[in-house]
Amino acid sequence: MNILVTGANGQLGRHFRLLAPQSGHRWIFTDVDDLDITDSAAVRSFVSTHAVALVVNCAAYTNVDKAESDESEALRINADAVGNLADVMASVGGTLVHFSTDYVFGGNLNNIPCTEQQLPNPTGAYGRTKLAGELAASRCHSLIFRTSWLYSEYGKNFLLTMLRLTAERLELTVVFDQVGTPTYAGDLASAVFHIVESGDFLDHQGIFHFSNEGVCSWFDFAHEIARQSGHTACRILPCHSDEYPSPVRRPAYSVLDKTLFKQTFHQVIPHWTDALTRCLSNLKS
Repeated sequence: MNILVTGANGQLGRHFRLLAPQSGHRWIFTDVDDLDITDSAAVRSFVSTHAVALVVNCAAYTNVDKAESDESEALRINADAVGNLADVMASVGGTLVHFSTDYVFGGNLNNIPCTEQQLPNPTGAYGRTKLAGELAASRCHSLIFRTSWLYSEYGKNFLLTMLRLTAERLELTVVFDQVGTPTYAGDLASAVFHIVESGDFLDHQGIFHFSNEGVCSWFDFAHEIARQSGHTACRILPCHSDEYPSPVRRPAYSVLDKTLFKQTFHQVIPHWTDALTRCLSNLKS
């Protein structure tokens, strides 16, 4: 089977690159310079030329703040491009694996983990465009994995920012009133890779939640990063979200309920603190 991975230079894409040599399938990695997925004709031609049977879409517009002033571009990448992929895969009887976000929630004032059945209620442009992407992906046989607080050894993310700041500063403030779960991109990629390799994707479709296990605030996450990395000279203080004005209101509580994923695919999900340890070890090596 030929598998196309879009957005292959991002956090998730890089981890799929690491996993691909273990596969019995042919994985084809592209980024925007290789394939512009907003171009429907280009997508159709690529899928036909390479006989692609499954697409793993790691491409996304992820600048949450900038999306507020650039929603049309975010929609073009997060929804219109997804529709291009879905339409082509529907025409060839293939499957689309797509990734979404906890930001499809946020307007829900609750403190219990969000299930797949919960009505989405995004509070900003990023969440709206990702929700539109979910609807677009559903135009073919698709598996949509919502995740949260993604980080890795690559690119720009909260982990790498905190490692730099806690090494440079003696004091740092981080919000404590936004609660969720950090997700190591390596664990998400491994989970999806197993689903692809086992063929489980053929028997299931729809939306599934995946994050690492456990719950914390951004303050807790930052504190654990500093502790595990040995940056204990930096004092980390909690603060409220309104002390850091933002063009978008971020979800105050967006813990994802992963019961459906675990019952469907029978995988054990690591705790976020253990995942962080492995990621930091990878960075050191």
